[in-house]
Amino acid sequence: MLSAQPKSTDVLSDRYQSVRGLTLSLIADLQPEDTVVQTMPDVSPTKWHLAHVTWFFERFVLEPNLANYARFDDRYHYIFNSYYYTAGKMHARANRGLLSRPTLKQVLEYRSYVDTAMHQLLQTRGTDDEIAQLTTLGLNHEQQHQELLLTDIKHVFSCNPLKPAVRPSLPTSADVAVSNYSFRTGRSGVHRIGATGATGDSFFFDNETPRHDALLHEHRIGNRLVTNAEYREFIEDDGYSTSDLWLSDGWAAVNENKWRRPMYWDQSLESEFTLGGMQQIVENSPVCHVSYYEADAFARWAGARLPTEFEWELAAGEQPVAGNLMDAGNWHPVANDTSQFFGDVWEWTSSSYAPYPGFKPLAGSLGEYNGKFMCNQMTVRGGSCVTAADHIRASYRSFFYPDARWQFLGIRLAKDGTGS
Repeated sequence: MLSAQPKSTDVLSDRYQSVRGLTLSLIADLQPEDTVVQTMPDVSPTKWHLAHVTWFFERFVLEPNLANYARFDDRYHYIFNSYYYTAGKMHARANRGLLSRPTLKQVLEYRSYVDTAMHQLLQTRGTDDEIAQLTTLGLNHEQQHQELLLTDIKHVFSCNPLKPAVRPSLPTSADVAVSNYSFRTGRSGVHRIGATGATGDSFFFDNETPRHDALLHEHRIGNRLVTNAEYREFIEDDGYSTSDLWLSDGWAAVNENKWRRPMYWDQSLESEFTLGGMQQIVENSPVCHVSYYEADAFARWAGARLPTEFEWELAAGEQPVAGNLMDAGNWHPVANDTSQFFGDVWEWTSSSYAPYPGFKPLAGSLGEYNGKFMCNQMTVRGGSCVTAADHIRASYRSFFYPDARWQFLGIRLAKDGTGS
């Protein structure tokens, strides 16, 4: 991983304060009771997210590098470790919702304590390569948890019969006309894939490396994301009841979980739960909260397939990193007649999440960040409506299990060949 080398200690310190401050702004409308609830194992309580990202700075940046640093509370290193087995034991993920203590107030005190120590470290050693890289990794890690915090609290609030809004002031999406779904020819042949680091000052995760050659066959890629209206046609055409559209594991998941529509849609197929509460479904907004299995079945129904992650990266690399991201303030996909490669929804690809040729994880505990998850998951690309705009890029790879639905996950289609 590479990180920008700050021109002064103030640059990285300001960046630190900005990211950490944004995290707190995301919970401005929550009450302490909201921050404790865990509604399924994949969901972590808001309070846990706030503390875990703080633990990351304490464990991996402060302890090795700030002389005489004293932990805020030794017990937090058990409670707020996530999956870093080389860093110590941890509280079971599925039981995070049982932690009524420490309180939200104590967690915020923990954040303040670590922020003070980080400020001291950055003012004295912020231009050191190792400190700059570790801090930048920590900030990108926090940005990932900003997104998780919002998707997790959305699930928590959706389980409440009152259907409260996480942020009541969010705008209501307007519908706009979109062009007919079409396909444009993608680039075929051998192309370089992965993070470039060409400028020497850009950040990327280790799973975006090493840059390597990939062979792409002739293909076409969709001009935009699949909309709610288009997905409703799949539902009304008995897509969820037609077994030959589904992968075997997908068909099992459909029947076991009784899926009949995207997560958060009501039975009428007319309204859905959003971070702003219940809202009418906007016909031409990108469909979201569908699993890989559902995306794959829809693609088969539409006479198409999902793009590979390499096809997606080459197409997205031709576009500016712009779109309906967290900074736009919508926190929900919006209707837009553009290519929409960035923002709105993470786009399922047909590619398994696997290491690139020659991949080597980072040394030490940080080597557990990405590499050990490269099995049984599918790659998604492009970021979502709750991804920070300065956190996403064409080479960025995220990953989820194929039955995941609680994230903002959507669909772009592709086809083989160069025909119409």
